[in-house]
Amino acid sequence: MFSSNAHEKFIQPSASIETPQLKRKLKSRHLTMISLGGSIGTGLFLASGGAIHTAGPGGALLSYVLIGIMVYFLMTSLAEMAAYMPVSGTFSTYATKFVDPALGFALGWNYWYNWAITIAAELAAVTMIMKFWFPHTPSIIWSAISLVIMFLLNYLSVKGFGEAEYWFSFIKVATVIVFIIVGLLMIVGILGGQVIGLKNFTISDAPFHGGFFTMLGVFMAAGFSFQGTELLGVAAGETDNPGKNIPRAMRSIFWRILLFYVLAILIISLIIPFTNDNLAAGDVTLSPFTLVFKKAGIAFAASVMNAIILTAVLSAGNSGMYASTRMLWDLAREGKAPKFLAKLDPRGVPVNALIVTTLVGTLAFLASFFGDGVVYTWLLNASGMSGFIAWLGIAICHYRFRRAYVKQGKDLRALPYRSKFYPFGPIFAFVLCAIVILGQNYPAFIGGHIDWQGVLVSYIGLPLFIILWLGYKWTKKTKVIPLEKCDLEVK
Repeated sequence: MFSSNAHEKFIQPSASIETPQLKRKLKSRHLTMISLGGSIGTGLFLASGGAIHTAGPGGALLSYVLIGIMVYFLMTSLAEMAAYMPVSGTFSTYATKFVDPALGFALGWNYWYNWAITIAAELAAVTMIMKFWFPHTPSIIWSAISLVIMFLLNYLSVKGFGEAEYWFSFIKVATVIVFIIVGLLMIVGILGGQVIGLKNFTISDAPFHGGFFTMLGVFMAAGFSFQGTELLGVAAGETDNPGKNIPRAMRSIFWRILLFYVLAILIISLIIPFTNDNLAAGDVTLSPFTLVFKKAGIAFAASVMNAIILTAVLSAGNSGMYASTRMLWDLAREGKAPKFLAKLDPRGVPVNALIVTTLVGTLAFLASFFGDGVVYTWLLNASGMSGFIAWLGIAICHYRFRRAYVKQGKDLRALPYRSKFYPFGPIFAFVLCAIVILGQNYPAFIGGHIDWQGVLVSYIGLPLFIILWLGYKWTKKTKVIPLEKCDLEVK
């Protein structure tokens, strides 16, 4: 086994240097809930209804299962690298060490931007949710309160962030468990007064509706729902005993997420006919969870689900602020961002990086109030592809890491955690991510003419990433690192 002393050496300053360090305050329970919190949110509570309505129950289930398998392979890849080399820069640092510094630069800035803009999206979502209870209050009040809460949770300490995320995620997980229990009782006739059974899987052209291309569109939407699981790697730099806790969290995260998503979608499909237009409404008052709870006769279902979705939004914003701050701090530490962003306060919090990230998220949110929100829409579209690009980067990094590890004569048995599916896992994930990225807006190319505006809006994130990558490569004259020279030292 890999010595735990290596991890201690990696984070402890020498006796003669009293410089602030990241604090390893996150426990295994924090890690598990952070990744759950990043992936169980509006994608499950709201978007799952649209997926069922579009592709039918069978199409939605198959799409989520395939994406779930891909995410499992990605998480085993990330866990292998993060348990061995736990750093907050995660796949940006791995790309720099195992592939090419230019790729590390582009992946780091891409990921920071993705989450910084996500903060803006969550602030916008909070205003819409609060309008449910307080329709006549100014939107800016609720977004400002939410921003302050997110900032303070990240500013106080990494343990404060971990505890907040633990309880945010606990609420969401408890909701899904209650939903599954209530749904199963309804299906067998104990709740609701009648046995539902499988009848909604046989109506119209269920279980598959709309053909291959319809399912492809749902497949992409399912990918967005699972984004956030890679937070496991970002949190590795502040995890207590990463060699033990990262593999433990990884093993539980995937099965819980897949179980929650697949079971929840199966129950919605069995209880609500996929032809019900309310499934595609995207409105919190018509969340598929709300529809099922109402059908079960539970009063105030909309208010309860609204409160839970508010928790999910705050959780996503909280996680996004944490992830983007740590990535920006690591980029600065490696000389790929302004030096002042690498400063840590005595509590081990990268305050400057946190302030800059908060300001960027705020400015992006304020853009939604001007020019009919056109700038904001473009910012969101540019970030939409960033998560898949990050996943692509994880697959590439793991493929190169394992090859370099073997090439340099190291013993695979010494790894704290080893992915059992190499090389199939990262190759499979790479191919699926590439399909999702290239197929973002396939309808724009169908129908005899190309919808150039649609292409530009959908794919703007890809050229931005390529410009970052090739621009750094050209200015710094970087090259792909030979396998025998990849830096595998845990410092």
